[in-house]
Amino acid sequence: MFKTNSIIALALSAFIGGTAVAAGPGTFKVNPAKANLKWVATKVTGKHEGTVKLASGSLMSDGKNLTGGSFDIDMNSIACTDIEDKETNGKFIGHLKSDDFFSVDKHKTARFIIGKVTPKSGNEVEISGKMTIKGITKDITFPATVTHTGKSINAKAKITIDRSEYDVRFGSGKFFADLGDKIIHDDFIIDLDMEAGA
Repeated sequence: MFKTNSIIALALSAFIGGTAVAAGPGTFKVNPAKANLKWVATKVTGKHEGTVKLASGSLMSDGKNLTGGSFDIDMNSIACTDIEDKETNGKFIGHLKSDDFFSVDKHKTARFIIGKVTPKSGNEVEISGKMTIKGITKDITFPATVTHTGKSINAKAKITIDRSEYDVRFGSGKFFADLGDKIIHDDFIIDLDMEAGA
């Protein structure tokens, strides 16, 4: 009996172990602590840059390729890294969180949901999906590099977002005339680097 039970135990162990190694298909949870999101916004007279944190996210796989997923951005975590004066920095961030920009009190998170992943070359893909900012949802597409090990997925992307499509109007030449050198460009960029594990 002991020998029979041992054989069964070994067989189950081999089966479970094999499943774990090949457990590529499924949902991989993003670790916000290992995610880096940097933003850059430009204007006629210069630029500002900073960071924002991921609140949560997940990526889906068929075992070899990224097939879907979503992530939420914590808008209250917006930080500016190029303004050294603490008071000026605080006022700037307060302005970004106000209704002139992202209305953070009303819209605490922004969300992106993957709709389609198109393979390109090697680890390069094109990702299309829906971005929601300030409760407004728009379709966007951007290039990304996705590395899939079967146990984890790493995704890196440079995402260009047109803020005017999300009713972020302050300093936009699309909504205000005669701004001159006070124009803030509508496009801003998010450099994203995230890792998800099974």
